This record gives sequence, structure tokens and C-alpha cells, in this order.
Amino acid sequence: MRFFLLFSLLVSLLFSREAFLYPTACCPAYNNLKHTKNSGNIHLDTAKRYKVNKHHKGQYLIQVKDASPTQRWVDESCLAPKSKLYVAPVKCEVVPIAKKEQKHADTPLQNLLALSWHNAFCETHRSKKECNRGWKQLFSRGKVTDNFTLHGLWPQPKNRVYCGVERRYITADKYGHWNKLPEPKLNPEIKTALQKVMPGVVSNLHRHEWIKHGTCYGTDAQTYFEDAVKLTEAVRHSSVADFFRKNTGKRVTLSRVRELFDNTFGKGAGSHVELRCKQGMITEIWLHLGRGGESLNKMLKEGKKVHSRCQRGIIDKAGYQH
Repeated sequence: MRFFLLFSLLVSLLFSREAFLYPTACCPAYNNLKHTKNSGNIHLDTAKRYKVNKHHKGQYLIQVKDASPTQRWVDESCLAPKSKLYVAPVKCEVVPIAKKEQKHADTPLQNLLALSWHNAFCETHRSKKECNRGWKQLFSRGKVTDNFTLHGLWPQPKNRVYCGVERRYITADKYGHWNKLPEPKLNPEIKTALQKVMPGVVSNLHRHEWIKHGTCYGTDAQTYFEDAVKLTEAVRHSSVADFFRKNTGKRVTLSRVRELFDNTFGKGAGSHVELRCKQGMITEIWLHLGRGGESLNKMLKEGKKVHSRCQRGIIDKAGYQH
């Protein structure tokens, strides 16, 4: 009995010690589990350590001095013991929020719109449901249209993912079990519009995009996909898409694509455009945008300028070429 009491005392002392962890990135610290509010635009400072009060559903409730409220929720991936950090601590630089932007304080300052050239996507993903074609259409134009399709709208930085998502859904998503993810709550109109610009809906791509990225957008699913569809349609109905359609089978350069964006969406817009290529084909264009909910012209100007590793590629034709 004496040994048991001593052992119990040691265990209680061990677990009563305050736990401190160190940030792995400049993650936002939210007021609530759902990550819908971040009073004061608080972000973790990797030069500091934080006291952990609780661990719940893949998140930590931590103590943040000088914040109001002081208790904040962050994803567990944002914190680690000092022994597991891979980089030396550096002080985070968080852009202050202007007064006129306060109503958007909880939405990301930067986003990335990933658009696929659908022909090239299907050339490299032939087993996908959205690329399933009849044998009569295999080598000709048919169900696969010559246009850009929505891959995703991703809040930045890139580690801003799975905000307030239950661990079981994170696990299912990472293993590619998208059919086990919950269906986003969308009205019939946006569902129809989304199916038009995102063929991957038949493969539950929209469920994956909402769970991994949309939950960090700072809005509900309806608004998130409304913005994503609106931005995608702006490109699909532009001279950029017309150029791609008229030049299928030809090789084009990054500089020409950026020139098209400058002419279509305003001077300097092209410097925020990145090409993604595979097997010599342009598979996607990545648009680095500013805060969501506004016109593509303005959002491109507010996005970051980027370097593109892909400098040229072929605009793939419909049908399997390779």
C-alpha cells in the first residue's frame, strides 16, 4: 500500500508539471476550436515558447501573453518539443491589420488559386472518374473540354491546413479516403456551378479541398466555394483561356502567359502567375492572390510575386496523346 501511494504521488507530480512547446511556424492563434476568430491577428512567435493548457481533437489550447483572450487554439502541427525542431527559432513578422480591414481579420492575407488544364490533368491521371471517357472519344475531343478547371483555393502559408478539423477526418483525407469526408453544406446553385468548374467533384475532390484548405479560409463552405468558383470563371472566360484553346498542341513560354495576364487583368498581374508542368506539358497555373472575396484583378495585384520553375510547356490536346 505504501509503494502504491508513493507511485501515485510520483505520477501526479510528473503530470502536474507545466508543459511548454515551441512553434514550428508562425501559425495563427485562434479564439475558438473552429478557427473562425483571431482577435488581434495573433500569430505564434518561433522565438518564444508557449504553455500548453489542453490537447483536444488535434489542437492545443495554449497561453499567449498580451493577447485578449489569452487562451488560444492552434493546430498540433504548429507546436513541438524543442528537441524536434528542425530550424533555429526566428522572430515572425506578421503584417498588421489596417482599421478598414478589421471585418476581414480572420481571413488569410494570401491565397493560392490552383487551376488545372483539364486535358493535361487527364493525360496524367487517366484512372480518375472525371477522366473516364468512352472508346469513341479516346483520341478525339469529347467530354473533356479545353479549359481550366478548379483544383483548389489554398490559404497561405502552405502549412495553414485542417483548421479545427477532427483527427478522424484528417486521417481519412491523408489516406485518400475522400468518400468518408463530410459533404460541404452548399446550396443547389453553388453545387451546380462547382460541378461545372470542378469535374473532380465526382471523385469527392470538393470534400478534400474543404477539409484541408477551406476550413482555414475564415468563412463557411458556401462562401469559400462561391469565391473559388467566381475566380475560376474569371480565368475560364478570359483571353488567357482563349489563347490556350487556340494553341493546343503547341509549346508556349511562361513569359507569354504572363504577358497575357498583364493584358487581361492589369499591368504586373503576370508576375504573380506560376506554371506547373509534368511530362513536358503545362498541367496547372498557380495564381498567387491577396485576400479573398474581391475581384481577380485586385487580388492578383495584392498577391506575392513568384518565381516559376517551369518556364515553358505544351498545351495538351483533348484525348490521350502519350
